[in-house]
Parts: sequence; C-alpha cells; structure tokens
Amino acid sequence: MNASARAACIIGWPVEHSRSPLIHNYWLKKYRIPGDYRREAVRPQEFRAFVESLAEHGYVGANVTVPHKEAALAASRPDDRARAVGAANTLWFDGVLRSTNTDVEGFLDNLDASAPGWDGKLRKAVVLGGGGAARAVVYALLERGAEQIVVANRTLQRAAALCERFGARVHPAGWEDRDAALGEAALVVNTTTLGMAGQPELVVDVGRLPGHAVVADLVYAPLVTPLTESARACGLRTADGLGMLMHQAVRGFLLWFGKKPEVTAELRALLEADLDLPQTKPSE
Repeated sequence: MNASARAACIIGWPVEHSRSPLIHNYWLKKYRIPGDYRREAVRPQEFRAFVESLAEHGYVGANVTVPHKEAALAASRPDDRARAVGAANTLWFDGVLRSTNTDVEGFLDNLDASAPGWDGKLRKAVVLGGGGAARAVVYALLERGAEQIVVANRTLQRAAALCERFGARVHPAGWEDRDAALGEAALVVNTTTLGMAGQPELVVDVGRLPGHAVVADLVYAPLVTPLTESARACGLRTADGLGMLMHQAVRGFLLWFGKKPEVTAELRALLEADLDLPQTKPSE
C-alpha cells in the first residue's frame, strides 16, 4: 500500500471463518479507495494490548468478533448504543479509541430490506437466545417501539438479565416455553447457533405465528436454515443472517474509509458464492 492507503481489520479468536474481509475489500475495489482489510487472530489474553496498539499495527480501526466484544467495550470509549448493549463490534480513532455496536443497525436495516413494514404491528416479538447478539436485537427492537419482547433462553437467569438491563417491556421465558410464547408475535428472531452447519437443529413451531409475522435468523451458514425453511413453508416472510452481516458492515466502512457503501445484489452474490450457496434474491 502507498502512504495514503488506510487499513482496518477484524479481530477474533478464531477469525479465519469471517467473511468481513470479502465485504470490505469488495467495497474498497468498487469505490477505488486505496486500502486493505485483514483478519487478525488474537488470543483473549492478548486482546487489550493489541487494540491499544492498533495504530502501531497500521490500522485506523477494526471490527471485533467473538470472544472479544465485551473486552472491546472496556478497552475503548463506547457510545451510548454500545454501552446500552454491553458489547462493541466496531472500533475507530477520533483522538481516542472509540467504539460502537453496528449489529443494532445491521439487524434493523436487514429487516427493513427483507420485510418492508415489518415493524408496523410490532406489539410483540420473541427473541431466542440470551447472549450478546440477543442484547443487540432487544435494544434494536426497543428502539423501533416494540411493546413486548419475550426472551426465551436455555438458562432462564440469562433471559432475566436482559429484563433487568432493558426494562419492563422485556419478559424472560424458559426454553421449554418458546412455542407457547409465539402466539400473536409479529416477529421471531433466532440469535443462537442452533441451525448452523454442524449444530443441532432449532425446533420451533412457527405454525403458531400469525400470517403477518416475520421470522429472522442470524445464522447465515446455511443461508436457508430449518427455521426459515419452516417459516417460508407457512407463507411467512423471512430475513437471513447474510443480510445482517452486510448491513452491519456499512458504518464501519464509512468511519474508516470516508465513504458510505451500498449493500447490493452483486455483493450478496459474491458472498453466496464464497459460502458455496445457491443464489437467492436479497428479499427472500
């Protein structure tokens, strides 16, 4: 790279599976911006020292993936969103090292693109899982005005912790009660790894959902999970994890490289080919 080129990276342990370099390097080439985006495999015990020396490593910022999102929050100056979610996935320099959580807007923007008007009747939503991704989703749904959010998790205590964090509109439920919670829900979101390649299938009775409901799965490998396949069989609209992956990348690219990129069908096709997946339309 020449002296004017900028570089960013994704930090994780492991990190080889990440498709973020494909997204950001595609945009760098598309917009003819000199720069690079790389993977950095960093052990948890080495994470803080690494991010504190990002500039010395030649980086203007970074994405952060598991297991470092909470550590990223502690090692930076988080904005209100990252602080509320309790995790950061995007770092950048603004005199000091700052952080945010773009999973929130990635989730919302993907739903807006995949199921326009999904939030028009958002009286009740069901979130499956109680980890960091669930926190971002709950925050996003509250931001869009959800009246009631039921969080079903294998450990009821973790679901209850989200109620304590986000307030009275969030209600914990045991994993065995997940089907019972679906009645009248306008949205169901899977934030667990169930249904991912190599993981057990997520079993949910989507037939209990009303006809206007939307089913979102944050898993993107496979692209069509058992959950979204069942939802489509019932005539419900769906949103997949690949769309969220693309949309959450937008603001980081803007912060590091000064250009707001577009999420396009061409980018999606590139990612699907890399995942060795059949081609689908972005709205499916």
